[in-house]
Amino acid sequence: MTLCCFDREIQINSANELVLTELILENTLATYDPEEVVALLSCFVFQEKTEVEPLLPPKLQEGRDVIQVINNRIGGAQDRQKIASEDFRSVLKFGLTEVVYEWAKGMVRINYPPMDAVPLIKVQPFEQITSITDVPEGSIVRCITRLDETCREVRDAARVIGDARLFKKMEEAQLKIKRDSEFAQGQIHTRSNLLFSSCFCY
Repeated sequence: MTLCCFDREIQINSANELVLTELILENTLATYDPEEVVALLSCFVFQEKTEVEPLLPPKLQEGRDVIQVINNRIGGAQDRQKIASEDFRSVLKFGLTEVVYEWAKGMVRINYPPMDAVPLIKVQPFEQITSITDVPEGSIVRCITRLDETCREVRDAARVIGDARLFKKMEEAQLKIKRDSEFAQGQIHTRSNLLFSSCFCY
């Protein structure tokens, strides 16, 4: 979908275009922190099934409800106009919202003490993140990768409409999900190698 503003246009292709565009133009994301924004945006890219109901803090529950209201409003308008379209309501899935939120908060945190002291590293293992969902590890990492693209598109939309705060927020959101993606991919790769090697150990 093309979003035009001041004779400039951008493409939103990685997510539900109509709902996401409404979120941007209605300034819905303004009240949320970068970690919360990227967690909410996961509903646009997560497509798999999960039997685990995410445990969301009140603010994320509020954001989920707002997105669903916009989604239903757009769906209702399409129904009234008899516009043939996919069932957007079935596309929005919040099954990884909690996982992405925990991911964006950081799996590895470094507390820097006074000069000449050794930094204290607090690690939140990738296994702790994956333990709150039944979605496979690889699917989680792929969702994060797609989320980075969605964040970039929202960031570009913010630039076009002149929303500097949203632009900066989306840059921060990208950094928060990127910083651990290579680490997680490395852990998955390492475990796969160990499993493969164990098959030849007798």
